[in-house]
Amino acid sequence: MSPFSSGTRLRDMIRAIRACKTAAEERAVVRRECAAIRAAISENEQELRHRNMAKLMFIHMLGYPTHFGQMECLKLIAAAGFPEKRVGYLGLMLLLDERQEVLMLVTNSLKQDLNHSNQFIVGLALCALGNICSAEMARDLAPEVERLMLCREVNTKKKAALCSIRIVRKVPDLAENFMAPAASLLKEKHHGVLISAIQLSTELCKASKDALEYLRKNCIECLVRILRDVSNSSYAPEYDVSGISDPFLHIRALKLMRILGQGDADCSEYMNDILAQVATKTESNKNAGNAILYECVQTIMGIEATSGLRVLAINILGRFLSNRDNNIRYVALNMLMRAITVDAQAVQRHRTTILECVKDADASIRKRALELVFLLVNDTNVKPLTKELVDYLNVADPDFKGDLTAKICSIVEKFSQEKLWYLDQMFKVLSLAGSHVKDDVWHALIVVLSNASELQGYSVRSLYTALQAYGEQGSLVRVAVWCIGEYGEMLVNNVGMLEGEELVTVTESDAVDAVEIAFNRYSADVTTRAMCLVALLKLSSRFPSTSERIKQIVGQNKENIVLELQQRSIEFSSIIQRHQSIRSSLLERMPVLDEASYLVKRATTTQATISADKLAPAVTPGGLKLPNGVAKPTASPLADLLDLSSDGASATTAATTTTAPSDFLQDLLGIGGTNSSMAGVPSSASTDILMDLLSIGSSPSQNGLPASDFTHPGPETKPVPVVPEAIDLLGSLPSSTSVSAETKFTPVLPKAIDLLDGLSPSTSISGLENTAHPSITAFQSATLKVTFDFKRQPGNPRETAIHATFTNLTSSTFTDFIFQAAVPKFIQLKLDPASGNTVPASGNGSVTQGLNVTNNQHGQKPLAMRIRMSYKVNGEDRLEQGQVSNFPSGL
Repeated sequence: MSPFSSGTRLRDMIRAIRACKTAAEERAVVRRECAAIRAAISENEQELRHRNMAKLMFIHMLGYPTHFGQMECLKLIAAAGFPEKRVGYLGLMLLLDERQEVLMLVTNSLKQDLNHSNQFIVGLALCALGNICSAEMARDLAPEVERLMLCREVNTKKKAALCSIRIVRKVPDLAENFMAPAASLLKEKHHGVLISAIQLSTELCKASKDALEYLRKNCIECLVRILRDVSNSSYAPEYDVSGISDPFLHIRALKLMRILGQGDADCSEYMNDILAQVATKTESNKNAGNAILYECVQTIMGIEATSGLRVLAINILGRFLSNRDNNIRYVALNMLMRAITVDAQAVQRHRTTILECVKDADASIRKRALELVFLLVNDTNVKPLTKELVDYLNVADPDFKGDLTAKICSIVEKFSQEKLWYLDQMFKVLSLAGSHVKDDVWHALIVVLSNASELQGYSVRSLYTALQAYGEQGSLVRVAVWCIGEYGEMLVNNVGMLEGEELVTVTESDAVDAVEIAFNRYSADVTTRAMCLVALLKLSSRFPSTSERIKQIVGQNKENIVLELQQRSIEFSSIIQRHQSIRSSLLERMPVLDEASYLVKRATTTQATISADKLAPAVTPGGLKLPNGVAKPTASPLADLLDLSSDGASATTAATTTTAPSDFLQDLLGIGGTNSSMAGVPSSASTDILMDLLSIGSSPSQNGLPASDFTHPGPETKPVPVVPEAIDLLGSLPSSTSVSAETKFTPVLPKAIDLLDGLSPSTSISGLENTAHPSITAFQSATLKVTFDFKRQPGNPRETAIHATFTNLTSSTFTDFIFQAAVPKFIQLKLDPASGNTVPASGNGSVTQGLNVTNNQHGQKPLAMRIRMSYKVNGEDRLEQGQVSNFPSGL
């Protein structure tokens, strides 16, 4: 016989494939074998059909195409003998799936085999149906499967129950047909049938509320009996696992109990006794027993259990935390995080054990325990818990310090009851793990320091002392340098000494030394070096005797390759050398920062980031869920502007303009990781060079000016000439400057002493008044009305500011309101945040939102826009959209 004929045995083919040394040899063997099988199929060799099908299944598992053998499966299934049917059904399950049209031809054969007198053939049909059943097959064959669930044969009942699970998943409407058979199977004694019946009951509860109510009434007693029998049964070898009788049945029954008892007090009360019995009698020294206990705890926490039973469950989790198995401890920590919302006091009793888990060698357990500790913190235990975490921070692994530091900072900020304790803890964290502290944390600390006038002396002394010992911690250095620059005289004169505080003797030269050392140590950190330069400049005013030394230190960076440092060095040297008269006023102490405003901005930014992360995966064609503040590029053709399924089209939503916390403080300090004078500034001569050099802003958005008040220069606006020597700019600085439409385009600088404080919010450019257009009704339906008001700036006719007003015409309030707009490519669109996301009913108030539109083909093409409004009415999603085509002429 040829080695590659249809008569080759499966084992010979496997040997030939395994003997191949290269992938090319294997492909050649498979190709020749497939050719032989195709020849046998064309010749209709019935004797070798089952052998060829077995070889095809092996070839399929290797990843080669075997679609040409699908019809052979059907022929084998139609055969009379069990061996042929077995290979045929196995091939059917491997080579086909429910999407194949060929499968429709098998329905009749399955129906005949389900009614066969041989239970093994019936079992083959049930197994195949349970694996590849489609919705149509489920409807056709459901009566046969339902009938088989009530037959005598144990194996047939078990397989019929498992097959019913597939049918219910495919066609949930058929769930009511299987409720009574499932309840009757729960009265059986055979464990295999019971597990299958419990799985079917679980699926029925998920598929139908009627089935859930029916099983609550008819199955609770059966489940209690099953658990009691299994718990109290004597040793049975066929079901024993490590001395535990059938843990699989235990766990399945407990899961179904959790589903039935959730939200039902009567069912939960009926289960309490058996759950307490399982929780107390199950051994916890074996994995099988721990699995049962864990499932029992989940059930207790999921139903309406008594408080005593919940305490028992949480105590079991506490014992799990002492287990040497990492997996058991991890699942216990996970469960305790959910249990804390149910009974926080019971979890608090295991606080010491949880704290020990924070120091565990396993990284996953450490992180999970740290999250649990964070949830355990309250006003009464915040101080001892924080002390434990800070003490551990000193010896924690470097990889874990980042997470640990973030949690400690969150705890201290959230639960601090007094500023002194808050400052002490933050100073400790900065000293031990300052390099792991995020920017927004030390920014917030500086805001608090500026508001705590009675603690500023104590703070600068504490930070100076910490700087001497922990000078390698980056965030500590930044905060310390800032404080020394602002409150240096308090450090030298020991102002504001607290009771019990140790006296620190610091001279003016020592303070300058500390800043100089920090400046030289952090040669690669532009932000830290920039802050050091600012601190030195301020110390030159605080300590006149050190002025010459500071001038030398600052002047060393006039040729620094980093433009930010070079620029500061030139400006600061000029201030120290040439402007003695205004230096003291210019370098006054930083005004008190608005703590409430900063916290609001920080919370807004954090919430926007969380919302964007949650909503990002939900953006799908036809179901856009984007909050106001997410901008996306627009599409080219107007008809497809909101067709999100195309590659080139997307909707533009409102752009959030809230300043990030880091920007908030960096604007105040005039620092940045990159050259702030160049960031986001067009290389145009119309940029104010003086403002550029002093780093008080390079664009209106960076200095707090509304975009609508800061226009591009008109045709008659003259550019600012380039000044050769930047250090001479301060020599002719007037006390005040005004700008008109006929003069140089330079933002107003109200007072010389305010140069480092940025522009005043009231700064404006005279001569450029907005031109109004009549308002229009952009969209109106039976439920919603949208009106547009327009304002244009004569200096740039392409730009138009639109004020959109949304009015609710119904008697129901609109919630989660989101406005989206899309424009063609030749139009640029920027949306401001909406005034709110709730539109009051019956026109009793409205939501407004600003739009800035730039028509790059003004005079050639008119404005065009498509708009979309999504909102909720009584929790139900609504969507309205339309095209705005009635814009006033000339826009």
